Order: sequence, then C-alpha cells, then structure tokens
Amino acid sequence: MLDVRRLRLLRELALRGTIAAVAEALAFTPSAVSQQLSALEREAGVPLLERTGRRVTLTPAGTNLVGHAEAVLERLERAAADLADTHSGLAGTVRIGTFPTATHAVVLAALAHLAAAHPRLEPRVSELDPAGVAHALRAGELDLALAHDYDFVPSPAEPGLGGVPLFRESMYLASTDPTVATLPRCADAAWITATPGTLCHAMTLRACQAAGFAPAVRHQVDEFATVLALVAAGHGVALVPQLAAADPPPGVVLTRLPMHRRTEVAFRAGAAGHPAVVAVVAALRAAVPARLATP
Repeated sequence: MLDVRRLRLLRELALRGTIAAVAEALAFTPSAVSQQLSALEREAGVPLLERTGRRVTLTPAGTNLVGHAEAVLERLERAAADLADTHSGLAGTVRIGTFPTATHAVVLAALAHLAAAHPRLEPRVSELDPAGVAHALRAGELDLALAHDYDFVPSPAEPGLGGVPLFRESMYLASTDPTVATLPRCADAAWITATPGTLCHAMTLRACQAAGFAPAVRHQVDEFATVLALVAAGHGVALVPQLAAADPPPGVVLTRLPMHRRTEVAFRAGAAGHPAVVAVVAALRAAVPARLATP
C-alpha cells in the first residue's frame, strides 16, 4: 500500500525541483525527505528517482505516479469536504491568503460577513504575493487564497489547484503630467516598480517591453500607497491597479490603460465543496465593491 504522505512528498519534489526545497516548504530535514522517498520507492517496487551527485530527477515511473498522486490528493480533499458537510454549523479555523490591496478593499468586509453568518468559524488571514499562493496551498499552509494575474503576466495552470473568478480591475498609468496618456510617452521617464520576483514587478516590465522600451527603474516599492506618494513627489511614473487608484494624492494624474488585473479565489483541487471554502467564497463575493467588474 502506497503511503499518501509520501505521495505528497513526491508531488512536491516534482513541483519544487529539489529535496532541499521540499524540506524547507514542509518543515522537514532534507535527510527525512530522502528517507521517506526511499521508503516510497520500496513500496512501489520500482525506481522513482534518478540520483546524479546532488541532483534528483523523477524516472518515467515517478512522473506517472505523480499523476496518480494528484488524483488521490484531490479525492481526499473531496472526502474531507463531504465529512465537513455532515457537521451541524461551521466551526474551526479557515486560513485565507490575500494580497495587500485586496485585504483593505475586500477581505475586511468579507470577514464581517463571515462573523455575522458563521460566528463559530475562525478565519485567519495572511498576506503573501500571489506568486507564492500555489505552493502555500499545496503545502497545507492555507485553505484558500486570493491570487491575481495580469494581461502581460497570465497565471499558468497549477497542478492540484482549483479556483473561481472574483473580480477584474483596470490598470492605470500614474504620473504628474496630464499630457502623458500612453506608455510609449514614458519611455524616457524614471519608473517605480514593485520588487523583483513579484507579479507586479513582472507586469510593469512586460507592459513596457510590449510598448517598445525597457523601463529605467529608480525605485522598487511594493505598497501602492507609497508608490503613488513617490509619483506625487516627482520621483517617477508607475502602473497601479484600480483598487490602488481610488484615492490618489494631490497632483497625481491617473490614465486608464487597456490592461487589466484579474483576481480569483484559489483552493486545493477537490475542496470547492468544502463548507468553509463555500462560505468564504460567498463572503468574498458579497464584499467585492460594485465599481469592480466581474471577470
């Protein structure tokens, strides 16, 4: 009989690439991960890993088993949802991931909805960049999360995850010059971007590249309120989403662009019917401001 916990480790190795990354994500030591994967190979009766020095890759049998592991893990999520549905009333912890602009504009109101409708449910909110959502969900650190993508940075399909659309925002060019209405006219400007490794940073770089230039980055800041304050102070131009553009500082000119950011609620495959997930998704939908477009 194949051990489900070991199957999860094999799936994580396929996604993360190294035993060290799996160990760090799941709070194991690398030696413990190696031992568990070796035990899984003995259970399977065939080699699942190829070891060359410090590198480990999956054999064809290992890759095939990962596909079965995805189906098994999804089925277990559905079983957990069915069991939870037999309980009388929602109770316990539900862990929600989000990003800063959505926290203020949507999640706070959603928490109020949840408190009124399900007082025994205990939501716990954590902020993280959407680039880290998939790993956090698969590792069991979150139960569901708000994640976004951009026209120039579409999200790839993530193994083991499902999701439902939540809302769509327009993107704006923030500057202090009312004559600036297109990205090409900012080719020689100083730019304010998010920090490297975030989707927001990649979005700005790719949007500028599509407009025919590489942005000259002066500042790298993740908080959009600070980004707009820097724009107002004359330190550069920036791209900001609609949620961040609701109340710009004096002097900031916002020009709507033919670009969008889309937000969805992501969760583990098979968990869509879990009562807690259903309740949180309903609360989030009820909390979306009317000014935002549906996807």
